[in-house]
Amino acid sequence: MLHQHAGQFDTSSDGTTSLAEILGAFSYALDLTEGQPEGHALRACWIASRMAVALKLPAAERRTIYYATLLKDLGCSSNAARIAELYLADDRQVKQEHKLLAVGLAPTLNYVFRRTGRGHPLGARAKAILAILRDGNAVVTDLIQTRCTRGADIARQLRFPEPVAQAIAGLDEHWDGTGKPLRLRGDAIPLAARLALLAQIADVFHAAAGADAAIEEVRARSGSWFEPALAQCFVALARDPAFWAEVTHPALETRVRAFEPAEQRVAVDEDYLDDIAAAFGAVIDAKSPYTGGHSGRVGYYAGALGAAMGLGGADLRTLKRGAMLHDVGKLAVSSRVLEKPGKLDDGEWEEMRSHAAHTTAILSRIGPLRDMAAVAGAHHERLDGRGYPLGLDAMLIAREARIITVCDFYDALTADRPYRAAMPVEKALGIMAGEVGKAIDGDCFAALSEIVTK
Repeated sequence: MLHQHAGQFDTSSDGTTSLAEILGAFSYALDLTEGQPEGHALRACWIASRMAVALKLPAAERRTIYYATLLKDLGCSSNAARIAELYLADDRQVKQEHKLLAVGLAPTLNYVFRRTGRGHPLGARAKAILAILRDGNAVVTDLIQTRCTRGADIARQLRFPEPVAQAIAGLDEHWDGTGKPLRLRGDAIPLAARLALLAQIADVFHAAAGADAAIEEVRARSGSWFEPALAQCFVALARDPAFWAEVTHPALETRVRAFEPAEQRVAVDEDYLDDIAAAFGAVIDAKSPYTGGHSGRVGYYAGALGAAMGLGGADLRTLKRGAMLHDVGKLAVSSRVLEKPGKLDDGEWEEMRSHAAHTTAILSRIGPLRDMAAVAGAHHERLDGRGYPLGLDAMLIAREARIITVCDFYDALTADRPYRAAMPVEKALGIMAGEVGKAIDGDCFAALSEIVTK
């Protein structure tokens, strides 16, 4: 579970908030999807930014490196379901373990045989292993292409200039041309991508086995994955114990925010915050092939329903953002659970239920969204007290939470799911009518019914 962040975000007199603050907080959600320890993206950003300073790069280049590294995993949710399907395993664990594999064919093959379908019947394991061996290279290229393209597109949606998008797209390219998806070589790979990949590997190995392991791994990949000059720069910094003390400092999140080049800082106004919420809604929906557009639709329904029930101005805007981000906690749930067509067992159901608490924890980190965090995380609470994660009853469930709940319920019924096809509007409303006063609020249901049947 993410720890709730106690610090406050600085807001300027004109009502704007720092972009670095907001996206640094959102980066924790990306760590969850990649199966990385909390703060991975922040640590990688720090490592890459320290190297950028050591290399005496100009402010504009440092800003590109800063955001490309912080947001390197923007597209990571888009290949989660496919990885879970390929390996018959938790996609987050597979991603985390893959990053720790030694370079070479033998370690990769050993991993495929050892990890694929563990715990499944022998026939299912054999079939999955054969599929990976037969189509492995093409599949990996496609997975990386999907991730890189999606990440670059979301970076553009977040209003970043093309150099940031291109750096995210080039994260998995290698100095010697053996990377993917385009097999770029040498200086054809954006410098920000080269630094982001090195920083990623350095943090992964440091977190797993310490500073010496990180230094050795970067050295081992120098000339193949990494530009030798960048590897040398990292090793020179990493020999100093103070460097790693900075990486693991409890106040790293605050320090990373301050590391953004001052002359390149961008403030976030209300319109930009709407765009950020929509962009991360797209990250959430990409986690499953069945949830495309779900966050946006729930946000739309919540906006219409909130207006119909008398909300307006800042309150309505905040509600719509919370609705778009209500499922951000699903980034912490294995796609094996999210995509399971049959009934979840007790452990799987517990993991699924955890997404609501993760939503509250993630949004609590983000200053402008903190007031909506508990409301967004309450979208599976029920008026009869039988919901989750807290078992709240009608006395304790806010009106905004009731609005998000009924919108989420309706869209879930009227969209395809792994276990059933989408329902017609009238059938969905009939099912929901049976839950009025138990799971959902009657006034919210009546207002939503009028909106969707116009």
